[in-house]
Formats: sequence, structure tokens, C-alpha cells
Amino acid sequence: MAEFKLFINGEFVDAASGETFATHNPGTGEKLADVPKAGREDAVLAIEAARRAFDEGPWPKMSGKERAEKIRRIVELIGAHAAELAELEALDGGGTILKAQMADVPGAQSAFEWFARMAEERPEREDLEGSPFPASQNYLRYEPIGVCTGIIPWNFPLIMAAWKIAPAIAAGNTSVLKPASLTSLSALKLAEVIAEADLPPGVVNVLAGPGGSVGEELASNPMVDKTAFTGSTEVGRRIMQLASGTVKAVTLELGGKSANIVLDDADLDLAAGGVLFGTFFHNGQVCESGTRALVQRGIYDDFLALLVEKANSIVIGDQMDMATNLGPLVSRGQVETVERYVKLGRDEVGEPVCGGSKPDDLPEHLDREAFYRPTIFAGVDNKAKIAQEEIFGPVLCVIPFDTDAEAVAIANDSIYGLGGGVQSSNLERAEKVAAGIRTGTVWINDYHLIDPKRPFGGYKQSGIGRELGVQGYEIYRQIKHVHINPETTGRDNHFHYGVLGV
Repeated sequence: MAEFKLFINGEFVDAASGETFATHNPGTGEKLADVPKAGREDAVLAIEAARRAFDEGPWPKMSGKERAEKIRRIVELIGAHAAELAELEALDGGGTILKAQMADVPGAQSAFEWFARMAEERPEREDLEGSPFPASQNYLRYEPIGVCTGIIPWNFPLIMAAWKIAPAIAAGNTSVLKPASLTSLSALKLAEVIAEADLPPGVVNVLAGPGGSVGEELASNPMVDKTAFTGSTEVGRRIMQLASGTVKAVTLELGGKSANIVLDDADLDLAAGGVLFGTFFHNGQVCESGTRALVQRGIYDDFLALLVEKANSIVIGDQMDMATNLGPLVSRGQVETVERYVKLGRDEVGEPVCGGSKPDDLPEHLDREAFYRPTIFAGVDNKAKIAQEEIFGPVLCVIPFDTDAEAVAIANDSIYGLGGGVQSSNLERAEKVAAGIRTGTVWINDYHLIDPKRPFGGYKQSGIGRELGVQGYEIYRQIKHVHINPETTGRDNHFHYGVLGV
């Protein structure tokens, strides 16, 4: 078994309590490691280290170019440790090794690389013109916020860690990260990688532990200036409440129930691929999964048959096998959640047209209780709970519609607004439909492709703010306006003082 420690103030340490918790391969039940179980005391120590590193250390005083050089060293080191990072990501979370190698590790690298570029290119000063006060000179300073905490979910721990750490430190802040207890290993390994890059102590800190103690401290502690959370909308509401005590800045990337609209002029084979990838990639454990497929009635029957045919060909198995398309869900508990919703779907809608059960043909070394077959419900009313509530599992609702306007109305009939898709051979028509959808990202003839250069985030109860892109960098900086009156003696440029007779 590998050994892992908390990373606080540049050192690898055990939890103050001495407690640990075990993490397992969800596909086999095999124990992977004992992980130090951080508590509130550890969280405070990490925050204090980040506070000192910001207030007294060299990091925020460095130029953007100097910080970029350090961050690019992290990019190189991720590449050097790519095989181990990919293995930990797949073993700990159940995602396939193919996904880890092709998406997770390169995705983490590209996030650090993008924000290194932002540190180099984005201005730290902007001169202003056109003041109503003729003698004055004015400019803006873009400054780091301070101590930034990040709380990430279990579905993409390596990429999410990069999304939280990279923009914070690129902008000159210091960072404390808490990965989910279910999937801590790749984030803790990333801490080891970052340690090799020789950043000043306290600039990056990584803690594994429960949200009820560590997470709440990271969101509420008055020494923290900003907190960023990715996870469920329910927990996001709690983060907002905790952060409001000190009115700290908050970025929230929350749940989704995204609509993938298939228009009647779409290439059906291509669109079926887009719908299935949009729903079943990583077993649907993706916040912006297109778990509502809205299909125009004229092609509905043919398209549904194609979906079922293709869904039944998806290979379920050991996530470490390169031939596997879908591995286990993150835990037996998540499978139980999926089962509850499938039962609800049977009650609301009827029997699913495919899936609806655990697979019965797995190799003996795998834990059948951690797997679930891709499941499709047809003829779903958008008011049904399985169409309104986030399941976070391999369950697709297929909903018929007649007109483009109706499709937009159904897509928008949700508390969420994170992602969405439009499948069509008519780009003008597709863009018109996309413009009507109230969601943060819309893919036309594609799905799930996220580029660090483009902002990502949600409308409505899918969150606040944006991650990635230029916007995801600037949200980690404060704006200071500096006004200079060059007249240091005499009264000519200070006539307004006369308002008080002084």
C-alpha cells in the first residue's frame, strides 16, 4: 500500500489526532491506503500557514512571470508522474484508466499551463483616462485576494484540484485544498508533485478529511478571503451560509440536470454518440451530464432504437483494463442512490428500455454491487423526479418534443443551468436554440469537451461565478483604484476642500 500524508506549510504530516481512514478500489473492494484524517485543528494550521505565506512570504510579491516559471515546473512534474497519477485516479475513483490517461492527467497539466500563461499575460496595472477631475491621474491595480480555499468533489479529484489550486496561486494567492474523502489519493499525490516544484512553504496546502469539520472550517474561518466549492447544490447552499459570516468571496460550481436537444435534421448516428457520451461518460458522475435527451418527435422512434442498440454495446468491467468503457461507480452507496432513482422511474414512467440493473457477467474479482448498467427511460415527462433531480449515475431520460421553442422551454424547466447540447446539421438553427437555453455551456454537435481557455460555470442553482478562462483567473484578483492628484502644494487643484471651509 502507498503511504500518504497531509501537506501543511511545506511539510508532509499526520493528522493532529493521529486518526486515519481507509480508501478502497470500488471495483474490487481492495484496500488502497490509509489516509490521515484531518480535523478542524489541521484545517486551522493549514489556514494559518497560508495566511503567513501570503502576509509575510515572497509569493504574492513575485512578478507574474516568476510565478509562471514555478507553475510550469508543476506542469513538467505532473508529466513525469503521469503514470502514477493516472493509476491512483482510476483505482481510487472507479473511472477507467483510459479516461485517467487521456483526460484527467492532461487536463490537470493544461489547467496549470493556462493559468501560468494568465500570470504572465494579464496586466497588474491598467491606466485610466477621461477623469472628470482634470488634474488627476488614475489607474487600476490588480492584486491577489489572499488566502483561498478549495473544496472539491469525488468525481474528478485530480482535475478539480488543478482547477482550484492553479488560478489561485497564479494570481499570487495562497491555497488550502480539501479533496473528497472517497477520492483523496490523486490530490494528495499532486501535493507531493507540487512539493518537488519548490514553492515557498504555505503557498499550497492539501488536507484530506470530512466536510463537516475540515470543509466547514475552510468556508467559515475569518483568515480565509475566498472559498471555491464544486459539488452538490445542497452543500453549495451551506458553503454560502458559512462564507457569509465574513462576507468572503465565493465561487460555486454546483449540480446540473442538463438537456441535450436532438433536432430532426441531426445525423442520427452522430447524435446518438453525442447523447450517450453526454450521459454515460464516467457513469454519468459528471455535474453537467446531458441526462435529459430531448428528441424531436419525427425522429423519436428511430433515434430511441439507435440509443438502446448502442447503449447495450458499452463494455462494463475492470477500470484498469484498457478495453473497459465503464468501470464501477465511486461506491456501493452511489449504486444504491441510482437504484432508488431507477425504482422511482419505474413507478413514474414504467420499465426502462435498457439497463435498470447491476451487470451479471462480470469477472469474479470484481464487486458486482459497485457496478450498474447504462439505463434509459423513454417517454419521460419533464415534470418527473427522474427528469428534475440530479441522480449522478448512468440514467438517461428521453423526452419527446414537437417544436424548437418547446425544446427550449423544456430545457429551461429546471432549477439547474450548468450544461447542455444541441445536435443538428443546421448550425444557424442550432445556434438559435442554444441562445435560448439558460445554461453556462452549450455544446453543438458535441458534449463534455472542456478547455481551460474557456470559462465554465452555471446559471440558476448550478452556481456562482466561472472557473477557467480569463474569467476564472480574474475572479482570484481584487481591483484597486488609485487616484493621484499631482498637486502636492498649493490650493489650485484642491478647490473642493472648500466645501468644508478647510
